[in-house]
Amino acid sequence: MTRSEFDDIRAHIAAEEGDCDNLLQLARTLLDDLEQARLREATLRARYLNLLTAARATMASHAVGEGDPLTFLRHELDKRGQLPSGDEEVSRILSDARTAEMLLGLFEDKPQGRPRTSARLRRCAGAGRRLPR
Repeated sequence: MTRSEFDDIRAHIAAEEGDCDNLLQLARTLLDDLEQARLREATLRARYLNLLTAARATMASHAVGEGDPLTFLRHELDKRGQLPSGDEEVSRILSDARTAEMLLGLFEDKPQGRPRTSARLRRCAGAGRRLPR
């Protein structure tokens, strides 16, 4: 769910005073969405772990001088239908990888500190709230 959907739900809950049936249905929907998100996360974690294991096995194979160290990685990519096929696709993948590497390098070079604000700057958490002076 998006942030705006959660905001809509909060507004709906705040507006409902006595309609418990709607709130129960809303709670069921939220639980279903959370369960689906949990399953997607578990699936992605498992796929990441499989890919990481294949990459590590590939590097270990290469280190000991195996004849075809890419076997593990090739198998994992083929299992998901991700093996490149054709020169055009290979060129696109390499170009995407170079671009991603460059962008990550730029991102990592810049320190991610909090922006400095003046001590006198006052912020409000909501439209109707004011900080004491």
